[in-house]
Amino acid sequence: MNVYDYLMRESGFLYKDFLLGNAEQMSYPELMHESLKLARYLKTRHGEHNNILLVSPNSGFFLVAYLAIMKSGNVCVPLNPSIEPGNLAFIRKRCAAEIAFVAPRLNDERWKGMRVYSSLEQIPDTSYESPPTPDEAETFDEERLAEIIFTSGSTGEPKGVMISHGNIIANTDSIIRYLQLTGDDTMLVVLPFYYCYGLSLLHTHLKVGGSIVFNNSFMFLGTVIKDLKNYHCTGFAGVPSHFQVLLRKSRSFRDEDFPALRYVTQAGGKLHKAFISEFMESQPGILFYVMYGQTEATARLSYLPPAMLPEKLGSLGKAIPGVDLRLVAEDGSMIQEANKPGELIARGGNIMKGYLGDEEETAATIRDGWLHTGDIAYMDEDGYFYHQARIKEIIKVGGRRISPKEIEEVIVSIPGVVDCSISAVSDDVLGEALKADIVVSDMNSEIVNESLFKKLCGEKLAREKIPQFIQFSNRLEVAPTGKKLKKGS
Repeated sequence: MNVYDYLMRESGFLYKDFLLGNAEQMSYPELMHESLKLARYLKTRHGEHNNILLVSPNSGFFLVAYLAIMKSGNVCVPLNPSIEPGNLAFIRKRCAAEIAFVAPRLNDERWKGMRVYSSLEQIPDTSYESPPTPDEAETFDEERLAEIIFTSGSTGEPKGVMISHGNIIANTDSIIRYLQLTGDDTMLVVLPFYYCYGLSLLHTHLKVGGSIVFNNSFMFLGTVIKDLKNYHCTGFAGVPSHFQVLLRKSRSFRDEDFPALRYVTQAGGKLHKAFISEFMESQPGILFYVMYGQTEATARLSYLPPAMLPEKLGSLGKAIPGVDLRLVAEDGSMIQEANKPGELIARGGNIMKGYLGDEEETAATIRDGWLHTGDIAYMDEDGYFYHQARIKEIIKVGGRRISPKEIEEVIVSIPGVVDCSISAVSDDVLGEALKADIVVSDMNSEIVNESLFKKLCGEKLAREKIPQFIQFSNRLEVAPTGKKLKKGS
């Protein structure tokens, strides 16, 4: 089944709003009509199996384009609107992308040479006399690609995670089950839809016939609290920094009453136990779900039931329905003993098909049907998993995966820089922050200036990839092997 039909075959006929909000509203019938109209146009004009870029903040434009691309038999490639030119060039080439849906304010010279759609109004209505409906009888291979989500890679180049229609269906079914979602649920969405965690909110609420509210300005905390109350939101999903800001930066969140808010979910990195305890103490009537996952798993691998939080605080929980989690030693043998660390591996219908154009990395990551997460964990006597460390060098800042090598390459390209090492430091708001240890040829040079360096980085890097902390030195420290030593190693 095409994931579009899975999501819309029942909810598409509901006479209610899917998207709520002052800025934009969209009903289920409107969303279904517009997305099917666009899907028919794409299939007629461009055929199938194209990798189509989608660059837009969360909006009705994104919703229609995203669903239509998949329904048409093409592959959606959602991208961060602030993507760096180098990464964009790499992705365009890797995807052989010739078509892009770009929000009007983002339509600039970056998309030169592509067929760009920036307005849904330019799409002709090819509907038949009868209203368009999802084709439930259509035979469709669930193993076909639905989307490619690019994440930071350990080599510095983005990795294209290939997600099938079946992957999305499996993960959506599982999340709905353990969160017990229904058509009465309304989610406040602060997570971007180019991020797998954000997309999972879209998938689940479409499937159950719920509603979503966009808030694209989380740092204005007053609007978040106002939206939660005004739209009677039953759910909120965030990465660690969202909860840290709400608990430590907001003057009112801890004491505010949210009578409709049934639950919150947290993923995208580890939230310190102190913050979870603070949330439970200040909002005891709201269920708090700790979750763990990866883009390679279409979003989710494990969850900790709220009832187990007091007893298992710090755990990433147990496998979600339909997923098998195990631990393996370095020699590949399964670990059965409690409290013995090993690499966490996963198997299930939600595991990606592989990395686009990278068979070697795919073979290293998926072995004998098991996804090797690159995370070290242990399991307690009751079968609950606890994360210890990451094998790979990816740093998570505010829930976003960032490659140190990519940043290092930008900084060492600056004249006067000899070397650079990017490392993670603990941060109360972001969970982890970026620190740059920069070796310069001359400590008296004008480039030994933190503000100037951040400005130079900002010309080539997205905001979240600019180091928050910078330290200069004129000494390059190396190990006896000749490999450079990072600070603290």
